[in-house]
Amino acid sequence: MSDAVAPKKSWRPTRRQFLLGLGVGGVGALALGLPAMRLGLARAFDKGLTPSSDSLDPTVWFEVLPDDRVRLHLPKVEMGQGIHTALAQIAAEELEVPWERMEAVHATTTHGPVDNRGTSGSMTVVGLYQPLREAAATLREMLRAEAARQLGVPASALVAAGGTLSVKDQPGKKLRYGEVVAKHTGTWEVPEQPPALKPAKDFQVIGKPVPRLDLEAKLTGQGVYGYDQRLPGMLYGATARPPRLGSTLRAAREGKARQQPGVVEVVMGNDFASVAAESREQAHAALAHLELEWTGGESLQQADVDARTTVKDGEGVIVQDEGDVPEHLGRGKQLTAEYRTPLAAHAHLEPQAALVEVKPERVRVWMSTQSPGSIRKQVAKALERDEESVELMPTHLGGGFGRRLDAQAAIEAARLSRATGRPVHVGWTRAEEFRHGFFRPPTHHVLKASLEESGRVLAFEHQQASGDVLFSLIPEAAGVVLGADPGSWRGATIRYTLPHRRVRAQRVRLPVPTATWRGLGLLANTFALEGFMDELAHAAGEDPLAFRLKHLGDDELSRRFRRALEAAAKHAGWGTPAPEGRARGIACSVDAKTVVAQVAEVSVQDGRPRVHRVTCAVDCGLVINPDGATAQVEGGIMMALSSTLSERITLKDGRVEAENFYDYPLLTMKDAPDIDTLLVGDGDQPLGMGEPPMGPVAAAVANALFTLTGKRLRTLPLKL
Repeated sequence: MSDAVAPKKSWRPTRRQFLLGLGVGGVGALALGLPAMRLGLARAFDKGLTPSSDSLDPTVWFEVLPDDRVRLHLPKVEMGQGIHTALAQIAAEELEVPWERMEAVHATTTHGPVDNRGTSGSMTVVGLYQPLREAAATLREMLRAEAARQLGVPASALVAAGGTLSVKDQPGKKLRYGEVVAKHTGTWEVPEQPPALKPAKDFQVIGKPVPRLDLEAKLTGQGVYGYDQRLPGMLYGATARPPRLGSTLRAAREGKARQQPGVVEVVMGNDFASVAAESREQAHAALAHLELEWTGGESLQQADVDARTTVKDGEGVIVQDEGDVPEHLGRGKQLTAEYRTPLAAHAHLEPQAALVEVKPERVRVWMSTQSPGSIRKQVAKALERDEESVELMPTHLGGGFGRRLDAQAAIEAARLSRATGRPVHVGWTRAEEFRHGFFRPPTHHVLKASLEESGRVLAFEHQQASGDVLFSLIPEAAGVVLGADPGSWRGATIRYTLPHRRVRAQRVRLPVPTATWRGLGLLANTFALEGFMDELAHAAGEDPLAFRLKHLGDDELSRRFRRALEAAAKHAGWGTPAPEGRARGIACSVDAKTVVAQVAEVSVQDGRPRVHRVTCAVDCGLVINPDGATAQVEGGIMMALSSTLSERITLKDGRVEAENFYDYPLLTMKDAPDIDTLLVGDGDQPLGMGEPPMGPVAAAVANALFTLTGKRLRTLPLKL
C-alpha cells in the first residue's frame, strides 16, 4: 500500500470485545472484524450472513496470534467437503502467510459471522471468494501500516512475505505479524477502500493441493462430533416416535416411566413426550413405560407412494418454454419414455445429535449442523427465549447431505435441559434416523421428443413430478405462490440448443416427510434427461457422444459442455472397443455453473451391474485446491453410484421398512470403481463443486448397460 492511500477509518475494541479476542487467541492476539460495506463483505451478508452481537465491527473473521498463527473464523460449516481448507487458502494468498500457520475454525453464533442460510448448494467458495480476498488483503495492509509506524519507515517501504513485513533494502529490519500485534497499542486504522488484490499469475497458495486443515484431527480421532459432545453432569434424552407416518400424539401420561432406573425427568407437551435419564439406554428404555395414545396416519404401502408420484399431463408450472413444443412434438419421428427415482435416505454415519445446556442467563448448543443461525432461531423459539441468549457451537459433522438442516434433536434436548436444569444430550438411534427423519423425494418423469429425418431433435418436452424438497423448509404460502418446488426441478431444464423445448414441474403432496438431499433434484432429473437423450441418439442411429455434440450451440455454456464431453470421452477411450464383456456410457450436466461430463465403463456380474471405471471431466472454473476438488468428484460419484445401484426407501403399513445399514445397502469399498478426474476448466472465479459431480452418474451407467445388454433401464436403483 502506498503512502498516498493512507488509512482513514479507525475502530477501538471495547474491553469486552478485547477480552473476547483474548478468550480465543491469548494475550496480545488481534481479533479483527472488517467493515462489511466497504470490503465487499456486504455481498456475503446479503446471502444470509449477519454479524454476531458480541463481535467487532461488524464481525470477527481473523485473529493474528502472538506466535504468528492466523486463525480464520468461518460461518460456513466443514462437513467433509474441504471448504475450510479452500477458504483458508484464499485468505493465506492475500495475507502472505505460510500455509502451516493458517488455522480455520467454525464461527459460533456469538463469535464470528453468523450464517442464517446454511451450508448448502455448492455456493460457499463461490460466494466468499471475493469478499474473503478483500478482507484478507485489508488485514495485510493494516498490519503493514502498523509495522511501518513501529519501524519508523513509510508503509511503501515494506514488503509482505511469509507472514513477515521487512524493509525492502534492509532485509534484517523486519517484524513478524505476531510481533506487530504484540507491540501494538492504540487504534487500528482501517482503509476506506479494499486494497488491490494479487493477480492470478502471482498465486502461490491458490491452485495448490495443500493438505487439509482438518486431516490430523479426523485421522487421530481428536475431532469432536455432535454425537461425541459431553459436559459434566450431563443427562441423556429420548423422545417417543409415532407408530406410523403421519400419526400425532393425542394424549400422553407418564405411566411408570418416572419410576424406571436412571430416569430424572419426564417432559410432555401437546405433540411430544420425552425422557431424561442418566444414560442413553435408560432414557430409551423408559419410553416403553409411557402411556401414549396416537391418532391419524395412513397405513401407507409403497404402491401408494408410487401411484401418487405420477405426472399428470399438462399440469404443473412451466419452468422452461422456448419455441412451440405442442406444435412440433407431433412432427417427424416421435419418442416417449418414463423414468422414476425412489425415496432415499441420507444414510450418513453420524445420526442427528445435539447437546444443550439451558441456564437462566443463556443457552448453549453444541450440534452437528449445516445451519447454525437457523438452528439457533428454532431453539430460541422452542424455549421462548431471545435469540441473542442462545449460542450455538457447530461441531464436526459425520455427513451432511441436507439432513443437517433439521433442528429436531436440538429442540428435544433444549426442552429436557430446561426441565432438569442440567445439560442434556440427544442422539438419535440409527433406527430413528432411518424411520423418522426426512427423505429424498420420489420422482416421475415423462419425456417426449420428435426427430427430424436428419436426426436432429426438433422438439423436446420434459414433465416431472416430485415430492417436496425446499418447500419443506419454507412457509406454505410461499409454496402456493411458486406452485412447483425449485429444488425438485434443479437440473431439469434442457441445456441442448434445440428450437423447441419445454419443461413442466409438478408438486406431489406425500404423507412422507421429504426435503433436501445432496444435489436436490439434480441426480433424478439428469438421469431422466440424459437417459432420454441417449435413447434419441440410438433412435437416430448415431453415436451418443456425436449426437450430443451436434446439439450444442456456439454459446459459452455449449463451448464448456463440448470441452468437458470431449475430454472425458478421449480419456475413457470412447470410440475404441471396451474390454471384453464391458461397455461405456456417457452423460453430462451443469449445476452451480459447473459443467460435468462422465463416461462409465460397466459389466454385468452375477446378474447385477458392476461399474469398473468412471471418467469425470469437470469445468469448475478456478480451482482453489486440486486435491480437494478431486476428492469432491470421487465422493460425489460414490454417493451417486450407491443411489444408482442399490439405495431405496420402501414403506409397508405406514412405516419405513429400513432401520439400519443392513437393510439399506450402500456401495462399499469392494464395489468402488476406478475414478479418473480431469479438471478442465479455466477462468478467474471458482464455481460450485460439492454437488455437481452427482449429476451424470446414473444416466452414464444406465446408458452403458443399454449398450451392453440392449435393455433400457429407466427406474432407480438399476436392476437387470
